[in-house]
Amino acid sequence: MLNLKLERPLIVFDIESTGTSPRKDRIIELAAIKVRPDGSEDRKCWLLNPTVPIPPETTAIHGISDEIVAQCPTFADKAEEIFEFFRDCDLCGFNADRFDAPCLEEEFARVGMNFASSARKHVDVQRIYHRMEPRDLSAAVRFYCGRDHEGAHGAEADAQATLDVLCKQMEKYDALPKDVPAMDEYLVPHDPLNADRNGMLRWRNGELCVNFGKKKGEGLKKLLINEPSYLRWIVKGDFDSEVRMIVKDLLENGRLPPAPAVSPDQN
Repeated sequence: MLNLKLERPLIVFDIESTGTSPRKDRIIELAAIKVRPDGSEDRKCWLLNPTVPIPPETTAIHGISDEIVAQCPTFADKAEEIFEFFRDCDLCGFNADRFDAPCLEEEFARVGMNFASSARKHVDVQRIYHRMEPRDLSAAVRFYCGRDHEGAHGAEADAQATLDVLCKQMEKYDALPKDVPAMDEYLVPHDPLNADRNGMLRWRNGELCVNFGKKKGEGLKKLLINEPSYLRWIVKGDFDSEVRMIVKDLLENGRLPPAPAVSPDQN
């Protein structure tokens, strides 16, 4: 039973997509539960052909491949039906404010429809979670060490508290790796095709490419010839130093890091 007063239906929904960019990526699966003020529910789930290839690394997460959606309708085919299901409803999801709702807005915009997300009320379950269960260092000290974090936001006290929390975590979780390289891989799995830790630059078919924004998928060497100003923008921009240094080396010396040695199915 949802102990939340509803003035109009609330749709709890989740999206699986081709990637993590609401503006550029496409919806593959959309599931929605409509909860009415009287407590009754309706459920819908749409499996959609995104009309663009689904990256293998994305399929590895949600299990939906190009073959699975090959004969499915597109979002454009189902736009009217989806719009009608969401009509006059407020929205609820987990991190929906940052991802799921913007994805829906973009998909509707592509077919000339205004989803008007800002005109609806939003209940983001992730925001409730973070508001009610803080995930800062002081909360970690209370949870793992059973004490208040005295001297919070002082560098010395914070460093000691961080070490204390790590010690307790290693005691508490037997499944955690027992050496630093394995822990690093466990926390941030390393993809050999990524040229930097966060995958902003990525190797594709032996070519180092941009892996974000409007130039996603374009090779750095091609950009050096056709749009060097874009590379200069990266060097001067708010990117990790690793990314900026790779691009700067290409601009100044025409040099890129060596391509990784990977099996053909990874490239």
